[in-house]
Amino acid sequence: MLTGTATTNLVTVPNLITAARTVVVVPLAVAAVGRPSVALTVAAFAAYWVGDVLDGFAARRLDQETRVGAVADIVADRACAAVCLAALLALRPDAWLPVAVFLVQFMVVDCLLSLSFLRWPVLGPNYFGAVHPGVYRWNWSPPAKAVNTAGLVGLVLVTPSPVWPTVFAALIAVHKGLSLWTVAHLPTDGAPR
Repeated sequence: MLTGTATTNLVTVPNLITAARTVVVVPLAVAAVGRPSVALTVAAFAAYWVGDVLDGFAARRLDQETRVGAVADIVADRACAAVCLAALLALRPDAWLPVAVFLVQFMVVDCLLSLSFLRWPVLGPNYFGAVHPGVYRWNWSPPAKAVNTAGLVGLVLVTPSPVWPTVFAALIAVHKGLSLWTVAHLPTDGAPR
């Protein structure tokens, strides 16, 4: 079930992209927290999302997918999301509740869910369909990934009230919790499900 390179080398093109995007995003977002700026916040989110797509694309295209790289990507995603959402809060302080709900879900529940791939012989969450197709489809398929953070950010930006973003964040939290519960109850004998 493990495919891709067998390398444990940390210095790969995708890992360098992950590191570079984090080094770009964190200062941009921190600057946007200190001096609220739509331009800096948009630049931080754009660098986060484009970098996240590029590191995965490079890993697959260059056959440099590794479990270490998947973990690095998951950790970098949390660092980038946290500071980008702090920058968003500097622009929309009234959105503190949906952002708080989302951060608890993303930093804890989704982090545990994303790292759960380590219990099976798969390279990362993108291959979780071999373990449980439904959990993969609703959490790591391209549409599911796009909806996760971007859905909250979009709702915060387009709705005048934090009500709908809070409902969205709560629904995502329930969904991620149920997904984590499902994964926790799967056998780990290495056989695909």
